[in-house]
Amino acid sequence: MKIGKISNNDLKKLIFNNLTLNRKEVLEASEIGSDCAVVDLGDELLVTSVDPITGASKNIGSLAVNVACNDAYCLLAEPVGLLMSVLLPEKTTKNEIEEIMIDAQSACDKIGVNIIGGHTEVTDVVNTVVITTTVLAKTKDRILPNRKSAKVGDRILVSKHVALEGTSIIAHDFEMDSSKYLNEEELNEAKSYSKLLSVKEESLISRKFRVRALHDITEGGVLGAVWEMATNLGFGAEINFEDIPITDVTKKLTKGFDLNPFRFISSGSMMVIVDREDSEKLIDEAKKVGLLFTDIGSLVETGIVMNKNGEKLDIDEPSPDELYKVV
Repeated sequence: MKIGKISNNDLKKLIFNNLTLNRKEVLEASEIGSDCAVVDLGDELLVTSVDPITGASKNIGSLAVNVACNDAYCLLAEPVGLLMSVLLPEKTTKNEIEEIMIDAQSACDKIGVNIIGGHTEVTDVVNTVVITTTVLAKTKDRILPNRKSAKVGDRILVSKHVALEGTSIIAHDFEMDSSKYLNEEELNEAKSYSKLLSVKEESLISRKFRVRALHDITEGGVLGAVWEMATNLGFGAEINFEDIPITDVTKKLTKGFDLNPFRFISSGSMMVIVDREDSEKLIDEAKKVGLLFTDIGSLVETGIVMNKNGEKLDIDEPSPDELYKVV
């Protein structure tokens, strides 16, 4: 099989088709385009999700924290605790283990979440550090995004810039090669993107408006996220290539490594489906706190397409992320 996430067809056939949900407390289970499960605990709704970090070596602790918590933010939930399973290759030093945990705790401090348990093991099964993190989060007033209210004309917004995570991973883990394509200032900018990977602020702002669904743009990049969101909601989508927000540094680095930045892992950028009458209001509200949201398109009846150079191009379902061409 190909490296990376398994295909959506395999996910349905091999995973989802072999699972049974028969507890009344389980309100939602994860599915394509929705990474979290929701459990009714009476007074509160528990939102939980699990994410591995397999494609990075630097900043892996903070990546593990942010990527897991971002899933909860996409259901407008507040992360409370994290459970981390850390598998380490035999070559790992005690100093490296400590650095990972200091990095993870630093990320926790910034967003107000605690690491409350987990498992740490040295094993010859892995040749690089693998961290799998489960987030436990709670909703405010039992409020979740209302996917069922989605309709044709709803706007598709993207926060910050796409491919921030992938750019930062390449800049940190392949610094020498990156310096062939970026000058010192640009390389430092690329590395700094690792500080922008939480979507907590996006979640807090989005809850004020009529949002239908939110999605942390991870493996498969922005185009993969469009496909997943539209499929999950049961609609088509039409986006404009020229409107997708991307930095010049990311363009230069991905061109140098021959990577497609629009299929590049993009944690830190959130996709929000919002009522068209609230789109500009949300964008303006985000500007007040210095956060960029960009309108890249809308939901349509059928077809998932991108307008580029006067053509309508079909957007295919996600394939293995561009990151795996390098790591």
